[in-house]
Amino acid sequence: MSTSGVRAGDAELVRDALRVAAEAPSTGDVPIGAVVVDQAGRVLARAHNQREALQDPTAHAEILALRAAAAVHGDGWRLEGCTLAVTVEPCTMCAGALVLARVARVVFGVWEPRTGAVGSLWDVVRDRRLNHRPEVVGGVLADECAAVLEEFFAGHRE
Repeated sequence: MSTSGVRAGDAELVRDALRVAAEAPSTGDVPIGAVVVDQAGRVLARAHNQREALQDPTAHAEILALRAAAAVHGDGWRLEGCTLAVTVEPCTMCAGALVLARVARVVFGVWEPRTGAVGSLWDVVRDRRLNHRPEVVGGVLADECAAVLEEFFAGHRE
């Protein structure tokens, strides 16, 4: 899984997620942003990490964006045909949610070898035992996404 499936507009989606991620540090949260778009490219939702702000272990950017997108998409909880773009490779919880929501594609920035679950440490989304497997495109604007995280964590280690 690499950038081989990159489509026109994927880099802009990750850029949009980066802009959203910039809001997270004001709440003390790790700067991860996510954007969900429908098949036509219409933005359904944007979210950033809010675990600290909401005191909720499930308040990852992807989960919050999926919830908000489902509320406006018009097919209940199903996000068929939609793309989720996120600045960092999703974890196991978020990868599972992507599968259960029937997201068509996940596009992300930087790989996360310690917790990534769409190809790095685990590959939840390609498990053949599951009834849905979204397309995965990783490494889009990886350097820019990594820089945001490095800057955040450098500031927390001082």
